[in-house]
Amino acid sequence: MKESSTAPPGAKAQTAPPDRNPPRPLHLHGWFVLLVAAGGILGALSRYGFGMALPAPNAWPLPTLLINLSGALALGWLLEALARSGSDAGLRRIARLGIGSGFLGAYTTYSTLALDSVHLFGAGRGMDAMWYLVASLLGGVAATTLGIWLGALRHKSAQRTPKART
Repeated sequence: MKESSTAPPGAKAQTAPPDRNPPRPLHLHGWFVLLVAAGGILGALSRYGFGMALPAPNAWPLPTLLINLSGALALGWLLEALARSGSDAGLRRIARLGIGSGFLGAYTTYSTLALDSVHLFGAGRGMDAMWYLVASLLGGVAATTLGIWLGALRHKSAQRTPKART
């Protein structure tokens, strides 16, 4: 199919000059890297504190399960709320990187989930390990979905609430 053009026949099509200074990727901005790192430190410390405060009944990894499920719920809510509130810029970007990638990325822990599963299997507790994996993986999907739903619900209710006049 022939493209239509307003240029006279035989004339070369005008193209925009290449951008001489394309935007740098976020991971090359020192400020954003520090923001994610600071959030990660706080998230890891929170995970450690929460994990120490919760009991592990019969050496079953309940603390890790609750940490991962609460993190999945929070991340689903955060990202949905941010996505519905506008473009990924300014404070929304800072929240996404600092809280989402940094804090919640370090707070949740796939590596501990895997290690806990290996320990349960190694101790001859295969059914406990299977239940733990199922609860973690399916529970994580459910928690994330619930978080997204809550983020969408918050956005819809905020749209329905009339703004107070000042």
